[in-house]
Amino acid sequence: MLRRFNRVLLALAGLILLVVGGAVLAAGFDLGVPSWWPWSGSSDVLLSKTGRQRWRDEGWWWPTVIAVLGVILLLALWWLVAQFRRGRLAEVLVDTGDGEAAVVRGTALEHVLEADVATLEGVAKAQVSLRGRPTAPTARVRLLLEPYASPGKALTALTDEALRHARTSTGLASIPTEARLRAVKHHARRVT
Repeated sequence: MLRRFNRVLLALAGLILLVVGGAVLAAGFDLGVPSWWPWSGSSDVLLSKTGRQRWRDEGWWWPTVIAVLGVILLLALWWLVAQFRRGRLAEVLVDTGDGEAAVVRGTALEHVLEADVATLEGVAKAQVSLRGRPTAPTARVRLLLEPYASPGKALTALTDEALRHARTSTGLASIPTEARLRAVKHHARRVT
């Protein structure tokens, strides 16, 4: 979601800068701008002295300016903090059966699951990332399949072997998984 928000935010900022910059350039080069255009020529200023001082004596002006700038600052700080948040799960809570819970590092579980998946038939490489909550993790698995591998058999082996081992070892009832499959690039065999 953050990646999508970043793209939308950058697209809006770029569009606004493009429109404002184009308007200033069009007026600055005395291109035939319409009569409703805010700037009419190269001698026109962006904000006149009366425009700058129009609201200065109003009682609501400065509190409004400060409030708007404060909201913009808070949104910018939220966005900055969101950039450094980890997308991956740091730890997984494992029920030990005695009413207590053990903590397993998320990266350790990812590495074990990757090693387990990489041993499956037809899998050239595997990448696993855990997300979600410590009590209910979800997995994203990327499989790079050999040219001869069957995607259906690879998915069946993933769910029946590797994910079953992970569920058994962590004591979780289920680990919802999103699997993305891709084949190794290879050249066609020549028949002679």
